[in-house]
Amino acid sequence: MTDSLTLHLRQTGVIAVLMIDRADDAVPLARALLAGGVDCIELTLRTDAALESLRRIRAEVPEMVVGVGTILTPKQVNDAKEAGASFGVAPGMNPRVVAEAKRIGLPFAPGVCTPTDIELALEAGCKVLKFFPSEPSGGLIYLRSIVAPFAHLGVQFIPLGGVSAANAANYLKEPSVLALGGSWLAPKDLIIRSGWQAITTLAREASDIVKQVRP
Repeated sequence: MTDSLTLHLRQTGVIAVLMIDRADDAVPLARALLAGGVDCIELTLRTDAALESLRRIRAEVPEMVVGVGTILTPKQVNDAKEAGASFGVAPGMNPRVVAEAKRIGLPFAPGVCTPTDIELALEAGCKVLKFFPSEPSGGLIYLRSIVAPFAHLGVQFIPLGGVSAANAANYLKEPSVLALGGSWLAPKDLIIRSGWQAITTLAREASDIVKQVRP
């Protein structure tokens, strides 16, 4: 991750993690999140509409910082970069994927869950890491334990998985947490029925938590 992007992620505090089935929903969804104060999103490559959604948001909502998640192959790294992604995220630590992201200059956060994962990521030059799945793995108690041997190296984490408005403040207070992956901000059912106002409300709630914890 670049220094400017890392700073932006710390300031925004929450990255909306989205799974979009219809590209036509991308722009109104991005605008709804932005209206609630969330200006960074991760579009997961779990649907065929993800990259087209990225292109549309970049064209019509330029204020939004847009990354791509669930990157599993070197080809997807290139697809994300070509579509205009500002960063990439993976659920695991695949050395080939990380190497390709480095080669083409795409800021990248691989997923980690163990000390071995963290060592592999650091060896590959990554210091911003996705902690996944966060709550099922043990949450903050576990994160503190695995961070301890690496804290002096400046490693930072983006927890995702079981993170919600209920525990967001506790995560954001943790020194090693850069930002949160917020899949709760835009539930699939709200996207399907165009519940943009409800999504704005969820985004505002999240951004208010960030402001309280990180004034």
